[in-house]
Amino acid sequence: MEEELLRIFDTNRNAIGTAPRHEVHRLGHWHETFHCWFISREEEIDYIYLQIRSESKKDYPGLLDITAAGHLLASETVYDGVREVKEELGIDISFEELAPLGIIDYSVTTVELIDQELANVYVYKAALSFDDFTLQAEEVSGVVRAKFEQFSKLWLGELEDIQVEGFEINNKGERVSFRKTVTKYNFVLHEQSYYEAIIFGIKKLVSI
Repeated sequence: MEEELLRIFDTNRNAIGTAPRHEVHRLGHWHETFHCWFISREEEIDYIYLQIRSESKKDYPGLLDITAAGHLLASETVYDGVREVKEELGIDISFEELAPLGIIDYSVTTVELIDQELANVYVYKAALSFDDFTLQAEEVSGVVRAKFEQFSKLWLGELEDIQVEGFEINNKGERVSFRKTVTKYNFVLHEQSYYEAIIFGIKKLVSI
């Protein structure tokens, strides 16, 4: 299979060419991604939805992450990002249904990679049911939701742990519902500043 080509940028966000995905992460090139956070309101309570990354993923297996996210290929624009939502979660949405939070510079270095993203971040606000989700098994093993207020307090240092509820697909392909307590260590290692930007952006955008 031909490797994905990503558009790469300098530190001023100027496009400077393309590179294969592995090289982008090996050398730490800035590149574009699409992040989509789902939120909903039920009985006057605001919720934020998180995906559980598949245990087969090379990076951050089994951890909680952005509802849907992925790389934008060199041939794509941000409008093509909604394909990630359909691919990972099985939910059809249009770009016009999304509310923008802007482009957030995001940088994380691990032993395996240097991930420097220009993250095009959007929010999808809708009435949601766990039955709406059909997961791409190799990418996503489950979906949970947390009260947005608790999620905010966790990342702003006001709580040590929070409750999440949702479902996960077990090794028999069965959907299993659960509720459990999680801490920051159950989440993908995004920068603290990224989580803070998401929290304040959502609060401002939807007047939570």
